[in-house]
Order: sequence, then C-alpha cells, then structure tokens
Amino acid sequence: MLRNLLGASATADTMLEAIARDAHETGDKTGRPVFGDAVMEAMRTVPRAAFVPEAEASFAYENRPLPIGHGQTISQPYIVALMSELLDVEPGARILEVGTGCGYQTAVLCALGATVYSVEVVEPLATAAAVRLKALGYAKATVRAGDGRTGWPEEAPFDGIVVTAAAASVPPALVVQLGPGGCLVIPVGRAAETQHLQRIEKRADGLSAAKSLLPVAFVPLTRGPA
Repeated sequence: MLRNLLGASATADTMLEAIARDAHETGDKTGRPVFGDAVMEAMRTVPRAAFVPEAEASFAYENRPLPIGHGQTISQPYIVALMSELLDVEPGARILEVGTGCGYQTAVLCALGATVYSVEVVEPLATAAAVRLKALGYAKATVRAGDGRTGWPEEAPFDGIVVTAAAASVPPALVVQLGPGGCLVIPVGRAAETQHLQRIEKRADGLSAAKSLLPVAFVPLTRGPA
C-alpha cells in the first residue's frame, strides 16, 4: 500500500494520483483521507527529479523511496506529502526539519510558504542539499550539518518540527523547541522493530499530547561519527 510502484514512465501527475490513492486508503489511520490543495500543489511544483541521483532519474516520480547515497534515501512521495499535511503549514511558519537528506522535504515545506531550518548529520549531504536548494531558488531554507536530536535551539521556538528518520524515542529537545500550538511529526521505533509515525501537539499550557498514526519504515536517526 505505501509502496505503490508506478513504473519508469511515472510523471508528476501520476505521482499525485498515487499520493491521493494512498491518502484515501490510509485516511482512517491518519485522519487525512484527502490532502489539502496547498500540499498537493507543492508536490506538483517541486521537481523531485532534481533531488535524486542521476542513476535514479528515470524513477524520480515513482511513489517509492530511492537511494541518495551514504546509506540514506529520499522518502516516498506519499510520506513527504503526509508529513507536510500533518504539520498544517501556514505561509510564514517557521519549521525545523531534522534529516535534510537531499533537500526534497525541505523544498516542499518552502513551497508551502515556510521558512525552514534543516539539520543533517551527514555533512556531505548537508553541503550538497544547501547548494541544490539555493540553485533551485528555495531561499527560505537554511541547512547545517549536525546532530538533529538537539534541534536548533538558537532559532526556537518553531511552529512545526518534522523528523525524517526514525528515533528510538522522541528527543526531548525537540519537544522543548516546539512552540505552543505547534506540532511535531516523527517516526518512532527501532530499525528492527515496527516504527510508527507520530504527531505530537503542544498545547498553549506547554503540555503535549501524542497520537500514533500508522506503521512506517525509515532509516534510523543517528548521531553520526563521534
């Protein structure tokens, strides 16, 4: 269901059709059977082909993850759309992303009107993503290399936080850096176990409430070399 292969002839339009189908099929778990127009338009306009290695270019619009090197992947388009939808991004929102990867999720958030602060533990990926995002005109994205589990405290609080790798447990620093009324979207679980996508809302009184949505499969959130 979450890996709906479209074939090498997939286009942006067929990718959107696959996203819509997956959204409908998982809507009872996510509460989002139909994604908003803004998210779908962002998925349409951000060129996924520009974020995958040349060897994977013919598969860029398939609804599945693809390798990007360094043991990392570009997430399945449905998952990128779902995580963006769950953040409820408003234009002007300040979003922290943990796990820049190739910068695709970053670009989608920028296309939604957010200012994005993105942390990537693999330095070569962080450097390449920063160059790529700038070249493509995503001026509201700032990328740095580092351990994303500590967040970006000097830019906190954030309206939303998205983590694109699975944590064994929710990093406390991220909850602290989430502003009142904001939400954190994060896959939780060890690599050898079932992971679940969680949405954590922070109330105005500072307390937070988590909801587990659906099983997912992400690369692990790591600290990087010591």
